[in-house]
Amino acid sequence: MKKGKKYIESAKLIDKSKLYDSDEALSLVCQTAKAKFDETVELHVKLGVDSRHADQQVRGSIVLPHGTGKSVKVLVFAKGDKVKEAEEAGAEYVGAEDMAEKIQKENWFDFDVVIASPDMMGVVGRIGKILGPKGLMPNPKAGTVTPNVGQAVKEVKAGKIEYRLDKTNIIHCPIGKVSFGAEKLADNFNALMGAIVKAKPSASKGQYLKSCVVASTMGPGIKINGAKLM
Repeated sequence: MKKGKKYIESAKLIDKSKLYDSDEALSLVCQTAKAKFDETVELHVKLGVDSRHADQQVRGSIVLPHGTGKSVKVLVFAKGDKVKEAEEAGAEYVGAEDMAEKIQKENWFDFDVVIASPDMMGVVGRIGKILGPKGLMPNPKAGTVTPNVGQAVKEVKAGKIEYRLDKTNIIHCPIGKVSFGAEKLADNFNALMGAIVKAKPSASKGQYLKSCVVASTMGPGIKINGAKLM
């Protein structure tokens, strides 16, 4: 893959062999983001756990202090009074069987997060095979299956993100936009890393934080010293 001129220029600012302190790394992310749009800053954390074992799962959610900078479209599965509650909290779409059918028949995915009240899980379960692979299946651990749908919508809109291991034991999460500047990105980074460190499973042995890298959408990865974060 041929790297672009801007990427090569940005990469020169980074010492590939160095593990940076998080504050320095985040200020470098802002310097190396050269795209014409406001790039998203992503955090990639490789953990020394085995996600195939139930007792080594790392998963949860957190409201980032400064949000993600991204406007999020929310679909809520609810009925009765909960419909109004979800709409008043700012959900773009609220429904029940009708929404499940729309997803099934029209392959409709004009939303980023799905929230469901517990009594709707029968309906949502039917489309689990469609939502699951896209990472959209509501889950009690992530706070997206809840009787308090209004509160859940407000939190997602305020910048709540879910962190979870993928098959390669890596967590990928956005921590904001380059336009936030290094300080706000550092606040978000520290909040998320604090949650990931706290979520360390007791079954996890050896080094927990294997590697920690931040990068903007089009920029090079910058390695962070994970030992200082534990």
